[in-house]
Amino acid sequence: MNQHTRKGSAVRALCQVALAFALAWLAGCASLPGEVTRTPSSAIVDVGGTALARVAAASTPPDRLHLSGLRLLPDAQQAYELRLALVRAAQVSLDLQYYLIADDASGGHLLAELEAAARRGVRVRLLVDDLHAAASDTALLRLAALPQAEVRLFNPLPSRASTGWTARMVFSLHEFDRVNRRMHNKLFVADNSFAVTGGRNIADEYFQRGTAANFIDMDLLASGPVVRELSDLFDRFWNSDQAWPIEALARLEAMSDGGAARRAPHAPKEGDALLHELQQGRIALQFAPVQLFADVPVKAAAAGDAPPPATAMQSTLHLFRAARQEIEVVSPYFVPGSGGMALMREAAARGVHMAVTTNSLASTDEPMAYLGYARYRGEMLRLGVAITELSPSSAPRLSVRPGLSASVGRLHAKVAMVDRRWLLVGSMNMDARSARSNTELTLVIDSPDLAAELATQLQTHWRDDHFRLRMSTARADVADDADERIEWVDTRTTQVHRSEPHVNWLARVRLGLTSMFVPEEWL
Repeated sequence: MNQHTRKGSAVRALCQVALAFALAWLAGCASLPGEVTRTPSSAIVDVGGTALARVAAASTPPDRLHLSGLRLLPDAQQAYELRLALVRAAQVSLDLQYYLIADDASGGHLLAELEAAARRGVRVRLLVDDLHAAASDTALLRLAALPQAEVRLFNPLPSRASTGWTARMVFSLHEFDRVNRRMHNKLFVADNSFAVTGGRNIADEYFQRGTAANFIDMDLLASGPVVRELSDLFDRFWNSDQAWPIEALARLEAMSDGGAARRAPHAPKEGDALLHELQQGRIALQFAPVQLFADVPVKAAAAGDAPPPATAMQSTLHLFRAARQEIEVVSPYFVPGSGGMALMREAAARGVHMAVTTNSLASTDEPMAYLGYARYRGEMLRLGVAITELSPSSAPRLSVRPGLSASVGRLHAKVAMVDRRWLLVGSMNMDARSARSNTELTLVIDSPDLAAELATQLQTHWRDDHFRLRMSTARADVADDADERIEWVDTRTTQVHRSEPHVNWLARVRLGLTSMFVPEEWL
């Protein structure tokens, strides 16, 4: 597992319960400040005179004003460069909401650009989930100290005894029910004219800059009506009781001359078509109706509080149930549970074709989540679900930087298609954590053209190195319902594996034993 926990699931490192409680007892019971001032604010809507608003207007035909402009961002480096370009072009406001902004080159460069924007008069609001934020306290406090910038931390842990999330969770176990609930949203809004959302956090490995591993992901650039909806969603989180000003949590003494925000500005990539279009004042977009499926901030409150309204997951499953021909899901962590299996049985009975693409055990950064999915894959195959798992060797073909040939490819995109008409792009994994514990957002786009574009991406890029799962028909010595009958067919070499490829038996046994003690709602 790499340095960050990707799903907001702090629980997987806490299986050594006795040690955890002992450390928590030694540390005492940390607590959050009693009285905190949260000055409410809202998105700036008077942006018509900004350069980005003019680009959005020039990119929208008169007969498409009621629709949202959209563009898929499968290329990692382009997705990062676009964010930097939007920060540099912003003149009025920047609203950013992320589960993770890492203390690395990518996180540091973005924070440096936000600092520069605030210094030239752009209002910057940055909302970050607190689980990993302590490692970046210095840079975040420096940004928050600027008159035009504010930084808030979502659902903070009561302990800041360490910058490491594991230790902080250990010292916060007395509030475990609350702090196990995380803000998993990813949202970037510039001058209330363009928004970027999807699966990418801000860290090197999300933008093909990692040395050990790199994530295969998907973002979406949007303009038009959906941007205002996303701004309203940001405001709800920003003004919620779960969002705390960083100054109330982190000590100003932590500030120093070092830190991510003082790193040298990032040099933009030359020749990128999208960046060139932005500079020229007109971006090629596709236009379609868009629905926003989003959780509310109080989903992160303790379980004893009033239950939240309908969630992003519930809305998504409702759309899946309306499928008439096909459901295709791409999710790095796919744990359907009893409810998901019931949906698949109903869909199979209606003749709906279903396909799932997820990580293999060798490619995942969350092996416990993989084992949760493994409990259901046999029945899924028998229902006729087409299952594809990513090979860890996918990264070299997808990497855009030299020197990464040894890196592991890991799926992180959260997308889906229904009837090759509706396309879903967002932050939500198909698992219990996204359903019950994390706040999520997903855009649902009614566009056969964009759905076809995603299908092409799946076929030509993301499935170069995969394993296709099947039930063996030649192993009569094994019972029909036994997991041992599953075979993995390498789509590149056609080699057949009868157990999880590239994982030794000892690792499988160790993970299997560990999974017996981890409840499925934690996966």
